[in-house]
Amino acid sequence: MNEIDMLRTAYRDFNARDIELVLARMSPDVEWANGMEGGHVHGVDEVREYWLRQFAALSPHVEPISVDQNADGRYEVRVHQTVHDLEGKLLLDTEVRHFYTIKGGFIERMDIGS
Repeated sequence: MNEIDMLRTAYRDFNARDIELVLARMSPDVEWANGMEGGHVHGVDEVREYWLRQFAALSPHVEPISVDQNADGRYEVRVHQTVHDLEGKLLLDTEVRHFYTIKGGFIERMDIGS
């Protein structure tokens, strides 16, 4: 599977809440943007904890619009992001950009941009 297909599959698995499948695509010392509190979480265990906290409070859905490799080697994913509260009320409906550094077939870093 190439990097673009891997990222698309990771979004599918995230939206299905199959987080262990997504975590398996990450480097053990991954740096992952914390979209709720800012900064980054570090390592697969912290990403898991971050997502579990997120899912306990919100229901996010991120659908890739496009996936491209930038000149700097990072992958840029434009996503349509919706976030609902646990009762189904829409809190956010926007487009964001996620930037990935991938090495050796594993995600090493994810950043959020606009």
